[in-house]
Amino acid sequence: MQEKQEEIKTDEVKKEEKAAVKEDVGVLDTPIGNIETDSLEAKPVTIKEIRIKEVNYVTNKTNKTSQKVMFKVEHPDKTEELIEISSVRFLKQDKIVTQSGTWLNLDKEDNIQKGSALTMLMTQLQAKTLEECKDKVIETILDNNGYLCFKAY
Repeated sequence: MQEKQEEIKTDEVKKEEKAAVKEDVGVLDTPIGNIETDSLEAKPVTIKEIRIKEVNYVTNKTNKTSQKVMFKVEHPDKTEELIEISSVRFLKQDKIVTQSGTWLNLDKEDNIQKGSALTMLMTQLQAKTLEECKDKVIETILDNNGYLCFKAY
């Protein structure tokens, strides 16, 4: 356990050192690169890890914080590392496909809000809790910007 903590600290130190070097070189003088970003095809993925992320945003000049469920998944074309997905496409009651983030909205009984994008995803996975989503396989689809999102319909 202690070795893992030291390993994590070492990785953090490496990242900080790399950032410091980049800062010393001068980010303002960094040119535009020629390498395209990796684009993954929409294929079934396996959910491996789930975490909750605090997201800060401004609405009506007021700072707010919400929680978003982040799913780390294994994609068949990128097996060396997990990728993160936090949006889902699903059918609304009027049979229109819509897309939303996997926001963690709770009802007054502190259960995940019925009818939310997150519950649509969980229903597609046949999971009653977020923990039950782990190790499940689900289809993905590309959104309008070319990013992967879960397909829950």
